Amino acid sequence: MKQKKKTPASRTITPEDLRNFKLVGDPQLSVDGARVCFVVKKVGKKNDYQTSLWMGDVEKGRPRQFTQGTKDSQPRWSPDGSELAFISSRDETSPQVFLISSEGGEARSLTDFPEGTIAEMRWSPTGKQIGVLFRETATPFTKQATEDRTRSGESTPPRETDNLWYRMDGDGYFLDARFKLFLVDVASGEHELLYDRDTLGEISFDFSPDGRRIVVSTNRDKQALLKPWKDELRIIDLKSRHSRAISGLPAGPKSHVAWSPDGRWIAYAGREGTDGSYSVENLELFICDPRRGRSRSLSTGEDYCLLAVTIADAGEAAFAPWFAFTPDSSRLMMRVGHHGSMQLASVPVDGGEWTFHTSGEYDQAFGNLSDNGRISITRSSTTSLAEVLVGQLDGDRLKCRQLTRLNQRRFASLEISRPSTHWITSEDGHRFQAWVMMPPRARAGRKYPAVIQVHGGPHAQYGCGFFHEFQVLAAAGYVVIYSNPRGSKGYGRDHCAAIRGCWGTADWVDVQALTSFIKQQKFVDAERVGIMGGSYGGYMTNWAIGHSDEYAGAISDRCVSNLVSMSGNSDFPLQPDIYFPGNGWDRPEKRWEQSPIAYFGNATTPTLVIHSEGDLRCNIEQSEQVFTALQLQGVPSRLVRYPSSTSHGMSRKGPPDLRIHRLGEILRWWKKWLA
Repeated sequence: MKQKKKTPASRTITPEDLRNFKLVGDPQLSVDGARVCFVVKKVGKKNDYQTSLWMGDVEKGRPRQFTQGTKDSQPRWSPDGSELAFISSRDETSPQVFLISSEGGEARSLTDFPEGTIAEMRWSPTGKQIGVLFRETATPFTKQATEDRTRSGESTPPRETDNLWYRMDGDGYFLDARFKLFLVDVASGEHELLYDRDTLGEISFDFSPDGRRIVVSTNRDKQALLKPWKDELRIIDLKSRHSRAISGLPAGPKSHVAWSPDGRWIAYAGREGTDGSYSVENLELFICDPRRGRSRSLSTGEDYCLLAVTIADAGEAAFAPWFAFTPDSSRLMMRVGHHGSMQLASVPVDGGEWTFHTSGEYDQAFGNLSDNGRISITRSSTTSLAEVLVGQLDGDRLKCRQLTRLNQRRFASLEISRPSTHWITSEDGHRFQAWVMMPPRARAGRKYPAVIQVHGGPHAQYGCGFFHEFQVLAAAGYVVIYSNPRGSKGYGRDHCAAIRGCWGTADWVDVQALTSFIKQQKFVDAERVGIMGGSYGGYMTNWAIGHSDEYAGAISDRCVSNLVSMSGNSDFPLQPDIYFPGNGWDRPEKRWEQSPIAYFGNATTPTLVIHSEGDLRCNIEQSEQVFTALQLQGVPSRLVRYPSSTSHGMSRKGPPDLRIHRLGEILRWWKKWLA
């Protein structure tokens, strides 16, 4: 008689569960749509992240690990499906492009780039070349130069630059180095420089269907960072190396170019006007004729933004648009953020109404389309980590088949909280969306402390992705409430634009309404409600404790506190009179009015302050000001500084042990002030 397998005893989730997650990403279908290759990321034994490529058969399933490297990423199928190219850093070497047979076997290094960074690569339709965006590390800062200085006792050299664009959070200090476009010969592995005229190195590119030309989105202006409207599309002839600009395109940002399979169209994400890609204005889908220009927006009449992104901490928040032509070039498929979810929509290339092909409360990302119209997907929800699916249109609806269940077994033993959705009306009549997450073991009739979470951005959205931090708080006995107040993406242009240049106004009205809502719930102890958030969420936390004493505690994480000083110390400088009025030197008045630190004479709320010393987006001095002001006024406060090796995104991609430490600090603070 067979014994039944024992079901693991259920338990609530903990910070340490992070070490057991398997995170999937970048799914890529073979040309015939029969197989999908994707990346699996997990925590290694040495407190690192390991990534390897996995392969699955679309019909049979049974995904398996395909490569044995621990730093493998960005799988891309060759046009004939016989090989995959991918990026890898084997044996701690500089990343290179590798090739492996689609049937498996030993991978071989194709390229021999010097020390540097590879951002993106694409196969030519001929299969003879691969386009690669590569940036070389400045000689004084290579590993070899560092080792030589260590042996000789020399000091680390200064960083020197004449350019405003010399660093970026998560990317570090690249100084005057820029990404350049190279062509790699697949037969020999030799690489040749094709294009290096972009002054920021923020290039996107695509091959023409015949492989004879490449289109690049580029900005060649000497002050490109300050003039995003100078973006242009240029076509490079691969035989003559001559490049020409596509004429007649409107001024404005242009990125993520895609050439249609029939060669008639080039699509790009853009906007008319002087704003950059990150803006309260909707990022639109444009199409143009590569010969005559004649650009037109396919977003006309639609109030959606291609840059509405759902924030979570169990994966990378890709602040980039995604779109792709259908194999017959008749439509463009695109990812759209809407009411906290990420959906798949499409529009005819001739223009017209958008058709939504998916629905439901999911955070979805899309990989590529095969020649038979299949599309690769990763999908997560508030109660499950992302898994790989493959979809195909059946009429207007996308029918999906789930390929992986890498986390199913572990999650079967965890008690996961399922949030409920609410629409809240503010004092001025504006409605916004919120979610309430109860403790998994909540008992009827009992009152629980509550934690209000405010998202960063602010032009992003909370929603339907899996949020480990929220689940940990719910498991510890807290009601968690999170929302998309004014300033958030996903609810139309006007909802987002309501706080342009005037933070602490309509957004604060909505957060106050959220606070009143949660305090009125019969399952919440109104005397034990705290507020927390990171980045702009840290800004709003600081604003709240300077304008109210109704919170029992606060956690300000990687915050913004002083818009005057931040005007000059962020990797993206706050330009005069572009987003915020005034400037940071001789017209700071309006920025000071919107700075939470200006109101800290009223602060009495016990506050935990968290920041990374390597944060280049919101400099750590923003948190130093908060902590110092609180300490000098005798307000209970604690500062936790994470090392310079961590960045603004520490809670999502920092070292596993430090992410767990951070969650422990949060739990201890709430236990002290909300117990």
